[in-house]
Amino acid sequence: MPDSGFIIKTRYLTNLQEAIMGKLIWTADLDTGIDVIDKQHRRIVDYINQLHDARTSGHKQEDIGKVIDELVDYTMSHFAFEESMQEEANYPFLKAHKKVHELFTKRVGSYQERFRLGEDVSEELNNLLVTWLFNHIKRDDADYVESVKQNLEQHDFITKKKGFFSRLFG
Repeated sequence: MPDSGFIIKTRYLTNLQEAIMGKLIWTADLDTGIDVIDKQHRRIVDYINQLHDARTSGHKQEDIGKVIDELVDYTMSHFAFEESMQEEANYPFLKAHKKVHELFTKRVGSYQERFRLGEDVSEELNNLLVTWLFNHIKRDDADYVESVKQNLEQHDFITKKKGFFSRLFG
């Protein structure tokens, strides 16, 4: 009987292969366990699927460009939010995580520029986004989850106790 790591890896590869060939489908194995981050990741998946739809449904280049720009803008906001959560949690590898985000942003920026210059990069970009998102969630994001969750639990604990303490001292 294969161990669960094998099953997860197999499931991961199946999702990745299916996503490159069609639409990206969110599955529970992509959840980080941090609700706000998972919602943002799902929104990024929605944008990637919009890009897939736009490029496979014969939309105008202008429409495809709009989806690309919205996807990039939202992803940049997500990166900033994710990094702020890591900073608040004193995540020890924040600097490295930021560097991963910066490198990816530059890479996607070059696709945006090529697109603006008239090159049809939508399929190549779509495949990059799918591959990168899966890898990033399963590897890079998985590394910070415990630190951020502990920090969130601690803040929830403090928030719950704050009312109690204010009655005692207020």
